[in-house]
Amino acid sequence: MNGRSKAAGGAVGGGLLVAGTTSDAGKSVVTAGICRWLARQGVRVAPFKAQNMSLNSFVTREGAEIGRAQAMQAAAARVEPTALMNPVLLKPGSDRSSQVVLLGKPVGELSARGYHAGRQEQLLGTVTDCLAELRRTHDAVICEGAGSPAEINLRRTDIVNMGLARAARIPVVVVGDIDRGGVFASFFGTTALLSKEDQALVAGYLVNKFRGDVTLLEPGLAMLRGLTGRQTLGVLPFAHGLGIDEEDGLRVSLRGAVRESVVAPPHGAEMLRVAVCAVPLMSNFTDVDALAAEPGVVVRFVDRAEELTDADLVVLPGTRGTVRALEWLRARGLADAIARRAAEGRPVLGICGGFQMLGELIEDEVESKAGTVEGLGLLPVRVRFAAEKTLARPAGEALGEPVEGYEIHHGVAEVTGGDEEFLDGCRAGSVWGTHWHGSLESDGFRRALLRRVAADAGRAFVPAPDTCFAALREEQLERLGDLIEEHADTAALLRLIEEGVPDGLPFVPPGAP
Repeated sequence: MNGRSKAAGGAVGGGLLVAGTTSDAGKSVVTAGICRWLARQGVRVAPFKAQNMSLNSFVTREGAEIGRAQAMQAAAARVEPTALMNPVLLKPGSDRSSQVVLLGKPVGELSARGYHAGRQEQLLGTVTDCLAELRRTHDAVICEGAGSPAEINLRRTDIVNMGLARAARIPVVVVGDIDRGGVFASFFGTTALLSKEDQALVAGYLVNKFRGDVTLLEPGLAMLRGLTGRQTLGVLPFAHGLGIDEEDGLRVSLRGAVRESVVAPPHGAEMLRVAVCAVPLMSNFTDVDALAAEPGVVVRFVDRAEELTDADLVVLPGTRGTVRALEWLRARGLADAIARRAAEGRPVLGICGGFQMLGELIEDEVESKAGTVEGLGLLPVRVRFAAEKTLARPAGEALGEPVEGYEIHHGVAEVTGGDEEFLDGCRAGSVWGTHWHGSLESDGFRRALLRRVAADAGRAFVPAPDTCFAALREEQLERLGDLIEEHADTAALLRLIEEGVPDGLPFVPPGAP
């Protein structure tokens, strides 16, 4: 990064925007991979996403809420995550409205129309200021776009794709998921729907999730270059287990899908089965990833009462709509099934919104504005929703083991009893509840909890003594760095980051209407 370091007269660091032909094209993974590859080269790199829509969030050390994908990308870059890396976070509360989190703090609830009609455009200055600060203090900033840059209905107010690239004068690489099919049409169509000024920043393409013989793809890549005048900067192979923390909890929860983990053989005689209730507006569902990382633990998301029958542990995860999730549990018979489990002494764990649902009473004039609502009554807890959101990074002890976590909630819990304290919550019989996200990533605590669960469930399950979740995460990030280093044109990527947009990129008609 010649001449880019802060020490060299305070020069502004290089930048690159990773856009995608669609949502889930692989932007987050590619951004993280580029960050790790650069960090390996000794480059001071930071991730950036101007605007993120996600229910999967994280709390930084300064108490700011950002998307978990940006926190993972910061880990890939080997830097501490900050609010600068995700200045605008939208947390859906329904199909039509979201909570707006600005620089890590909630500032209000807006409809999609209200946000795009004016509020979003007003935030462009904040976004570019954050990016400028990161570029001032780092050699390179790798930005992630959102959705597609060719969403022409939203281009006027765009602050995360071409609007950001134009404002900051940074080159754009477009990622396409070939596993879905139609990648050539997606690359060409994305480019051709951009204005002449926007097209001038699109410097190349990256093919993602390719299976098979790359030589069969090469004639198409050559034709694409002839049609657009732009090079394909890499063909990344399809590989399992490379995704970082997903953003779209809303999509996962509403489809009622079941996600199975790839399970290593059990360390003991039996496996342990974990069922996670896929509640509406599910948030921070990555809390259970640490369970899925344990040999012999099967984690699946469920939405039917009968799917709880063979589960050794049922998890009620966080949610952006606690009252709505309660109604959903009751309508589907899941609430009754969970109550039967508790009566039989079979383990249930509630995290954040799930903890609140397990309580006796919920007073909510903030999130749902439903007033006083009865909870499941399985924990001696009363919850009152406060206007101010709790954002914290607590540390403590549970089950004789040190635990770290993070809190993101409006609900304030009053614990009135129980058999023992449990982090900031409690245990009553075989039912456990806490507001702490991320606690299961503490290895000793996770193993202790699984031993208790196995004992209550009557399973001859023994946690492996050496599973280190942090090491597994680091291994995953190294694989992402390998993906870029081995399959992308890193010399071309470095030129774009250092030198900016190349001159003479041709216009592809018809351009934006």
